[in-house]
Amino acid sequence: MPIFGTSILSFMPFWTAEGGAFAIKKTAEYGFDMLEINLPHSFDFDAKKVKKQLDEKGIMGRCGYNLPKDCHIPLYPEKATIAIKKALDIVAEMDGDFLGGVLHSAIGTFTGNPCSKKEKQIVEEVLQEVTLYALQQNITIAIEPINRYESYVYTSTSEVLDTIEKIGNPNLGLHLDTFHMNIEENDFYNPVIRAGRNLKHIHITESDRGMTGEGNVHWDDFFKALAEIDYQGPLVLENFSSQISELVGPTSLWRPSKYTSEALAKGSLKFMKEMVNKHYTNNLHNTLSHTK
Repeated sequence: MPIFGTSILSFMPFWTAEGGAFAIKKTAEYGFDMLEINLPHSFDFDAKKVKKQLDEKGIMGRCGYNLPKDCHIPLYPEKATIAIKKALDIVAEMDGDFLGGVLHSAIGTFTGNPCSKKEKQIVEEVLQEVTLYALQQNITIAIEPINRYESYVYTSTSEVLDTIEKIGNPNLGLHLDTFHMNIEENDFYNPVIRAGRNLKHIHITESDRGMTGEGNVHWDDFFKALAEIDYQGPLVLENFSSQISELVGPTSLWRPSKYTSEALAKGSLKFMKEMVNKHYTNNLHNTLSHTK
């Protein structure tokens, strides 16, 4: 079965030591198996202490990192390489084996044109270098394509999979987010099937960032595909409540949310478990039927 997780962004817009301790506590209380931590751009992060806090609550931790504007790879490849390697060092210090996120460009940085061949080549060169660095520490890197309003570099599953195939390093994978898929993909089934074992991490987000199951995401198609590829990685909830005022600006919550952060977390966790039970059980039943 997949691992059920939630994101630090469900509680706050950026990491602080005090806020992180609160998020770890609540993640365990709500019944999740894992907390995804977005590493701060400052890298002011006590990896050993956080690992201890996670262990004390009996939950796993995974790290994500989104490149800042001054590390937009097509413009600043050297700075981006240094930053990603610093993030990888923190993952290693936490005894982790994964780093996901928007590791191809800075969110909100545009040229006004499609990503050029030269820009794509620069991105691939950086990914080649950092994945080899990560391989030395037994860490997998997963690239998250995001929607066209936030990036022009990687916006679709197919673009990331093409790069994974081109680079060829075994520890480079795909990180999907259903919010972005709802904008950029033609459907929710085929991208997952094509990804197969390259799919390493998933953000579970409704189309309006609200309660899962109440928006436009085609959840049955999505979970059916996950069951068919036997995805066993994390399903990380990433939805937001405007009742946490610090999240309103960073997550563009311009209308009041129907739910509190706690209600979103508990309701969405229940929904995810129901979807997994439904589709993984059906897939197992179908598999057994075909073997008779």
